[in-house]
Amino acid sequence: MGFFDNDNLHTPTADDRVDGKQKVTGTAKFAAEYVIENLVYGVLVGSTIAKGTIQSIDVKEAKNAPGVIDIITHENTIALEKFSDEKKAKEAQLGLRIFYSNEIFSNGQPVALVVAGHLEQAQYAAGLVKITYSKAAHVTNFTAAVEKEKTTKYEEDKTRGDANAWKNGTIKIEQEYAQPVEVHSTIEMHASIAVWEGDDKLTVYDKNHAVKDVQGTIANAFNLKKENVKIQAEFIGGGFGSGLRVWPHTFAAIIAAKKLGRPVKVTITRPQAFTMVGYRPQAWQRVAMGAAADGTITGAVHEAITNTSAYEAFGENSTGITRTLYNFTNLQTKYKTLSLNLATPIWMRAPGEATGSFALESAMDELAHALKMDPVALRLKNYAEKDIDSGLPWSSNFLKECYQTAATKFGWEKRKQEPRSTKNGDWWVGYGMGVGTWGAWRLKASARGKLDSNGNLLLQSATSDMGPGTATAMVAIANNVLGIAKEKIKFQLGNSTLPDAPAQGGSFTLASVGSAVNDVCVAIAKKLFTIATETETSFKEVKFEDVIFKDENLSLKNNPSVIISYTQLLRNKNVTEIDITQASESGDESKKYSFNSYAVHFAEVHVHAYTGVVRVKRFVSCVDAGKIVSEKTAASQIKGAVVWGIGHALMEEQQIDHRYGRIIANDFAGYHIPVNADVPEIDVTFVNKPDPYLNAMGSKGLGEVGLIGSAAAIANAVFNATGKRIRQLPITPDKLI
Repeated sequence: MGFFDNDNLHTPTADDRVDGKQKVTGTAKFAAEYVIENLVYGVLVGSTIAKGTIQSIDVKEAKNAPGVIDIITHENTIALEKFSDEKKAKEAQLGLRIFYSNEIFSNGQPVALVVAGHLEQAQYAAGLVKITYSKAAHVTNFTAAVEKEKTTKYEEDKTRGDANAWKNGTIKIEQEYAQPVEVHSTIEMHASIAVWEGDDKLTVYDKNHAVKDVQGTIANAFNLKKENVKIQAEFIGGGFGSGLRVWPHTFAAIIAAKKLGRPVKVTITRPQAFTMVGYRPQAWQRVAMGAAADGTITGAVHEAITNTSAYEAFGENSTGITRTLYNFTNLQTKYKTLSLNLATPIWMRAPGEATGSFALESAMDELAHALKMDPVALRLKNYAEKDIDSGLPWSSNFLKECYQTAATKFGWEKRKQEPRSTKNGDWWVGYGMGVGTWGAWRLKASARGKLDSNGNLLLQSATSDMGPGTATAMVAIANNVLGIAKEKIKFQLGNSTLPDAPAQGGSFTLASVGSAVNDVCVAIAKKLFTIATETETSFKEVKFEDVIFKDENLSLKNNPSVIISYTQLLRNKNVTEIDITQASESGDESKKYSFNSYAVHFAEVHVHAYTGVVRVKRFVSCVDAGKIVSEKTAASQIKGAVVWGIGHALMEEQQIDHRYGRIIANDFAGYHIPVNADVPEIDVTFVNKPDPYLNAMGSKGLGEVGLIGSAAAIANAVFNATGKRIRQLPITPDKLI
């Protein structure tokens, strides 16, 4: 008997992940792990120039290599109408149209697919493909290009009140902030297996967290009926936004499978993950603020420029956080994108706000220092009693409680206002804080619930789980509504044949899909109640609200001795199962209230006086995300987000050799992310008070908000420790010595 065969080794607690055992025992199947008959393997060849055209492709030697079946390029690909029509391609959001033409937009752009019977054969032959290029002048240096862009017209320019009011402040600050490209760095590599069934049916096993969107995009691109395209993405080894669209490797697998008439698998490599599946764009920001002597901010300006690719426009809301977090009655925000010869960016955990919060929260710290004012006091002085941008009241807002709770737990009162005041041996000690907010949204979603006569509940929805514990939360919601034991509840997801659900992103899965699960469980409860009124004398004159659903039984509130099990009810009625599909969406709440989640972060850092090494020693976060459905997985989300903040602040930076427009730090040796030794104990507290309007659970999203403001908290702590203000991330030792 194997170690994991004994179910008695671990008794799951209330918050344990329902898919935990599958993942640690290897029975969970990820995209590249499906066993498909007659499968062959594709390996992509990337461009070695950043801009220009392909002059010739010599595949003779590669084609003669052992096991090679075909080599697909723009010269021999299948014709696709949506790829050849510029307007239709943009409407279909196809992004880079792989194998469409000989034009090169970025270094690493996929230009050929070598298909062979074995992966190693395809890898070997890919190195034999010889491509001749005609080079053109490329632009990959964002820092150099942005100097010109600062002075040109912005795509988005919003002003409320007086844009120049900041200049009237008694105390003024005006600074620029810079952040490099960051990469999602997921554990699981992106992979796709394409399987055609005839000419009009297609199944794709794919790494994505948007099965319905991916289904629609592929159906559109290949002129297929949507219902004839099946997307399977049950397990995902991290996504963070990188799985929100169809990437070139997926199109390549589908094209090759169509051309060859057999299933094709394409898995990208770690270096290709830096050039083919998106990233957080590089950013330049300028923040100017003015304040009265008492800390009242008289006005602010926030400008941001981020990069996009040369073939597609991608932007994110980097200045949006400044429009809502504080009571800025006089504010100007400006935003634009800058095209570079790099691949297209994509949403990456807390897109826009993670970037914008670094500049905003650093500037708030700079203003507090200039005012000789406590940073928390400055924020409380400018607390927004309502959403000043929309004019709507908050649905709920416990940000002040977050300040108080986190500051008390952290011991903020021990912080010294004057930087470079505390030392522990050879280490300077500093305290810093930052704040984050993220919109709490609810989208339309559907769920199916099937309760059988043995008391087992099956729930289904085409949502995803890229890591937060979606199934665990949905099981918890069903358990709360129906009182069915969690081990008897199963939640199926990640399949496009299931009821409609939005992509997993934006921290709206729980509020959206959770609402559908809640509603379908309520519908099942009502059906059980109806059966009880039809078959049980004790329930005939009872109202639904007078019944308790607990421990897989119906009972009366005023007479608990009147009780009957769900299984007995169904058997008495001769019903094998209750099967209900329920759609759920918000009403007019968004027109009446503004919905946001909040997080307050406090960090203690130690900076070595001689080497400049930074160590995050303590981190405390308090989060207002409404009612917490699954505290263990929720806390894990915030801790993971803080780890991202550590990487954002101290180490993550995609490096480019601008002579060739080539990514040079394209693995974990060159692109540093936090490891266990970099991460302190992270203390997470939730306000855990329900939002009364967003959904029946009272919950708001929290996957993003834990990251927002965390990097700034660390940067502000570094300033408090050393007196050196680092405005260009990451904060590496060379910038501190």
